[in-house]
Amino acid sequence: MKIILSRKGFDSSNGGIPSPILPDGTLLSLPIPAKYDTISFDDLNYDGVLFSDILKQLKGKEDKTNHFNCHLDPDIRENIRNNSVSDWRPAFGQIKSSQGILRNHNVSIGDLFLFFGWFRQTEGDIYNGTLCFKKDAPDLNIIYGYLQIGDMTNDKECLQKMYPFHPHSLEHMSSLKSNMLYIPSENLSFLPQKKGYGTFNFHDGRVLTMSGKSRSIWKELPVFMPDNINGNHKNSAKDDGIKYSGIWQEKVLLENELSSTWAKELFLF
Repeated sequence: MKIILSRKGFDSSNGGIPSPILPDGTLLSLPIPAKYDTISFDDLNYDGVLFSDILKQLKGKEDKTNHFNCHLDPDIRENIRNNSVSDWRPAFGQIKSSQGILRNHNVSIGDLFLFFGWFRQTEGDIYNGTLCFKKDAPDLNIIYGYLQIGDMTNDKECLQKMYPFHPHSLEHMSSLKSNMLYIPSENLSFLPQKKGYGTFNFHDGRVLTMSGKSRSIWKELPVFMPDNINGNHKNSAKDDGIKYSGIWQEKVLLENELSSTWAKELFLF
């Protein structure tokens, strides 16, 4: 089983603010703005509160960007669409150079995506409009979700028939040869009582960022070291920790006991 670290959600260039760690520990990843997608922040909700309203609370102001279209992918959190999809199925799409990395490292059925992103702790009440980022709370990279591959397809007809609600079924994506949709297994192969996809709540064991460092400096764990990642990687951290510079989406860990043991432990917290 290969383990893939997959960066998703708001970042400094797309969205501009962290996704919130809600007061109850929910890691609510915010999908990045996407001009050509068909769903918007007004079309999504968390427990009845519109994403556009959550953005307004977190930013402390109304803004046109709170209502932008967005790229809901990976689509692994149930019941967040205002208008529910009767035949909804979880899925994750990838395309272009990022899909090329997955293809080159033979990512396939049985392999496990671990989705992470930029988060910050919040306080207040999301339901009465007072949610805000906690003062002096650190910026953290945190693993918030997962998907174990049960199937995969780039067939345009299949995508548009079976997954019309997913952004990778849209014409501008499904027409590209590099387009790929990853569909989860029914249950985890190593923990069959859990679904093959889902989200995590906050736990320090799922935090990638080293304590006291900027969010891009990760804990110095053997599983993250360059010699345990496929490809040519160099740790660019100046002192302690691990840092992989640049904008990237996918890193495929070596397929070994070190990687799989670390990944499986994430489900035990």
